[in-house]
Amino acid sequence: MSTIKTENGVTIEYAQVGKGRDLVLLHSLLTDRSAYDRVLPALAQIYRVTLFSLPGFGASSPVEQGIWNYADWINIAFEALNLPPDTDLVGNGFGGFVASAFAAKYGQRCGRLLLADTGAKFPEQGRDAFRSMAAMVEQGGMEDVLEASVLRLFTKDYIEDNPELVNACRSVLLRTDTKAFITACHTLANLDLIPSLPDIHNEALVIAGEFDAATPPRICRELAEHLPNSRYLEIPDCAHAPQIQKPQKFIELIETFLK
Repeated sequence: MSTIKTENGVTIEYAQVGKGRDLVLLHSLLTDRSAYDRVLPALAQIYRVTLFSLPGFGASSPVEQGIWNYADWINIAFEALNLPPDTDLVGNGFGGFVASAFAAKYGQRCGRLLLADTGAKFPEQGRDAFRSMAAMVEQGGMEDVLEASVLRLFTKDYIEDNPELVNACRSVLLRTDTKAFITACHTLANLDLIPSLPDIHNEALVIAGEFDAATPPRICRELAEHLPNSRYLEIPDCAHAPQIQKPQKFIELIETFLK
């Protein structure tokens, strides 16, 4: 990973590989940039891929609670790396919420959007889950939400059949900065992007894992329904992280959509 520090003191941790049209990948709350390791080699054959560590993750500077603060940070990152205005953007989970907010406020700065297992807002039960996770982490650290987080990422069968991969994800979760995690949880618990979605005119593809427990398909469909220029697809037998669980399908969806 590399870092770049802007004139106003914002530190951006990123990796950039490949050549071609620019493509940015944003990770979810429950992972880091390594979530894209299984798809990165194939994507780098076609695109110049930039992976950011979201604010507070890795060496990236944190932001205050609020989805628009994350959107502003992404805009600063785009400017710092001089990414062109046709840069396509992929966001998974929390990264998808950030991508949508960025497009609503800075849509002229990016091209097409692929939004994976993300939405516009959570129902009250979902909001309470994020508040609960934030409280647990504040009390006992990341260990207290470790297994619940893994179950939000993957189905039970996948966890049993892929112990090494799932253990790697556990290690990532344990390394997550607790303040960054708590800030993101409260951001997710309080956001509502629906009023801003009509401002997004970028072409978008919204995808959902059939068995996603973190952001169920109904929430993803709601996002697609409110985006003016979007399509919706569901991936069978998949949970919250298709780039990990169904890497080949994820690559195919990106290549088909972006071509």
